[in-house]
Amino acid sequence: MMRSVIACLLLCATLLVSVDHGRAASPKSLKKRATNAAKEIYNAGGWKQAFATFYGDETARETMGGACGYGNLYQSGYGLMTAALSSTLFNSGYGCGQCYEITCTLSKHCYFGKSVVVTATNLCPPNWSKPSNNGGWCNPPRVHFDMSKPAFMKIAFWRAGIIPVSYRRVPCVRSGGMNFKLGGNRWWLMVFITNVGGSGDIKAVSVKGSRTGWIAMTRNWGVGFQVFKQLQGQSLSFMVTCYSTGKTTVHNNVAPANWQLGSTYSAKQL
Repeated sequence: MMRSVIACLLLCATLLVSVDHGRAASPKSLKKRATNAAKEIYNAGGWKQAFATFYGDETARETMGGACGYGNLYQSGYGLMTAALSSTLFNSGYGCGQCYEITCTLSKHCYFGKSVVVTATNLCPPNWSKPSNNGGWCNPPRVHFDMSKPAFMKIAFWRAGIIPVSYRRVPCVRSGGMNFKLGGNRWWLMVFITNVGGSGDIKAVSVKGSRTGWIAMTRNWGVGFQVFKQLQGQSLSFMVTCYSTGKTTVHNNVAPANWQLGSTYSAKQL
């Protein structure tokens, strides 16, 4: 019986592969597959209560860069729908890349029935010179989202300033693969990992050269991981572990032996 089941599964997989290779999938179909795959990795959590503000203007220029190390948010795959997290959610950088669905509640400025999905790309630091309920919105232990203005305007009139919100973790759906941007120097390798789907966050990273075993990297800041090792002239593989799920994936030969500092290389999603 078990052999029959396995044979059936193999046949189904073959048929699916044949369909994929036989004709190009529609964008709608690809998005649906990506969403389903992400949901398998990280199930959406329940709704919780917090507050939200915004920073910057409609161009979201002020959101570029940030404490997660994503740099240009267009190039790293995150765009305008982003938010800075209070330190309670930022969690020393482990919250970077996580996705949240946010909706406005209990304010006359709300666009009721509307919600927006944002990616955590920055830290909203505490402001100890102000009370937590009057300007120190990101002071611990408050849970707060300082959103990009374009994201805030999806759920409320911008003149509201600060609004009560409901939020929940949701799977991150990304276009394309994970990106590994290499930096550092001859004796020190730094990699920033962006455009991560599923849970979106990263707990640990290891690197392996074509002439080495696996070497654990340490978090430098945000999504930047480092190792003090000469790896030039070797192809590089990476082992990435998600923070929320603990899922580990191995990405072989992400960068070729002639990789260059400052270059970005892509691999399959988590």
